[in-house]
Amino acid sequence: MTDINTSQILTDNGIDYLLVNSTNKYLVEYPELSENARYTLTGFSGSTGDALITKDNIYLFVDGRYHIQADKEVKEGITVVKLQIGQKQDDEIRNIIAQDRAESKILGIVSKKVSQARLEGFKNYNVKLLDKDPINDFTEKHSIYTEKAFEPVKYEADSTFVSNLEEVSYLTGLRDFTKNNTSKIWSKLYINGQNRILFKNDEECDMFLSEFGDRIFVDKANINAHDFSLIKKPIHRTSEIKTMKSVKSEAEISAYKKAFERTDLAVSAIREYIETHDNLSEYDIAKTLEAKFLQFGAKSLSFNSIVAINKNSALAHYSKNDKNVILKNGDLVLIDCGAYYESGLATDITRVFVKGTPNDLQKIIYTLVLKAFLNCYNYKPRPAIGKDIDSLAHKLLNEYSEYGFKFNHGLGHGIGINVHEAPPNLSQNKIAETKIKDGMCFTIEPGLYNADHFGIRLENSCYMKDGRICSFVKMGYESKLIDFSLLDEQEQEWLKEFKLL
Repeated sequence: MTDINTSQILTDNGIDYLLVNSTNKYLVEYPELSENARYTLTGFSGSTGDALITKDNIYLFVDGRYHIQADKEVKEGITVVKLQIGQKQDDEIRNIIAQDRAESKILGIVSKKVSQARLEGFKNYNVKLLDKDPINDFTEKHSIYTEKAFEPVKYEADSTFVSNLEEVSYLTGLRDFTKNNTSKIWSKLYINGQNRILFKNDEECDMFLSEFGDRIFVDKANINAHDFSLIKKPIHRTSEIKTMKSVKSEAEISAYKKAFERTDLAVSAIREYIETHDNLSEYDIAKTLEAKFLQFGAKSLSFNSIVAINKNSALAHYSKNDKNVILKNGDLVLIDCGAYYESGLATDITRVFVKGTPNDLQKIIYTLVLKAFLNCYNYKPRPAIGKDIDSLAHKLLNEYSEYGFKFNHGLGHGIGINVHEAPPNLSQNKIAETKIKDGMCFTIEPGLYNADHFGIRLENSCYMKDGRICSFVKMGYESKLIDFSLLDEQEQEWLKEFKLL
């Protein structure tokens, strides 16, 4: 049971509900767990999903990637709301509040940890903004330390405030490698024509915004409610920068190719390590993998590597890397990993290995996932729409439901300065209706999972060139895990592009 007195928190703040966010005040995807109020409250360590405190309950909202993991991690007395594909977290939060049918009920939201756009999604509710997070108001120190990765991007705009850290890093061409799992610089940016102000800290930024008397353009999806409230004349304008940075330049594509060459080397080295060493734990493999990445020139990991043996591999975003889970002969291990190199662009790859000889079920599921990847990778209709490619993957894998394995997440995501970008996106979300243009970089990662057995996910990071999907990843596939009788002639021909191991 959580050791936090939630009833007292509601009373002290004069609220009936509290939205507990997983993000920090910069609205980043992967804050340190020390900054993550949702983790402090629930014990759930996944990258996304918020919580709602009510008078009688605590609700945790998780998508399909985290259904199993949430059950394993959450503290006693917390209700896990398992969102299905198409379900939206905030819709479920609104439904819970609406059930009380009392207009006077007050929803508390921390102003620095919610975007203005998300806040306005609760405009029909009685919302009280809180300056301080009553669950966890700690913020890691983020100093401005920068390295030049690319030339600054030419972009002129009238009086615009850029608060998305990836967009600031993209426009300036600067990176910061002092924190784990990120290359973003920790600063916000003001642009007016050719003039740019890169703020050294939050205090400097707050003072500028509160004293500026003229209009400022902002994207409500990126700016937190606290910063928005400081601006006297805010005008919403959807960021053009998100679209600009989604299409990588020739220099960025070239840098990505070099980064994935070294990523392939690290993954190949960990495969060899697994083949030649016995009694390895998940932790052993993860630590050795990190050392291999650094050996081949990585600045840091792009996210904490997932090393999941047997049933743990059924947790799509398993994160424990347990010292007590040992890889034995016949065991399966899923490794999802990536790194940052001098370009500050995140790599991402997933491969599955078996120690010794695989069993028939391991071969069947591996081959079915590989089959889905090959068909999606060679998707022909143009222009390519992420939503359509995702539908193809689910259609193919749903045909094999008799094995009891499920594909319960989106097919892929954009990659760049952050390991998850959008656009592009390959899922059933609205953003996935965007056309995938030349220069866009993204993952294709079909998977099948069964909590009683294991999970298989095979992920290649790709890019679009001349209307064709190309793979950055050259790391091959395990021939001993492929049941070639399940691949038709076309699929076997497609497979020739990738080395068999």
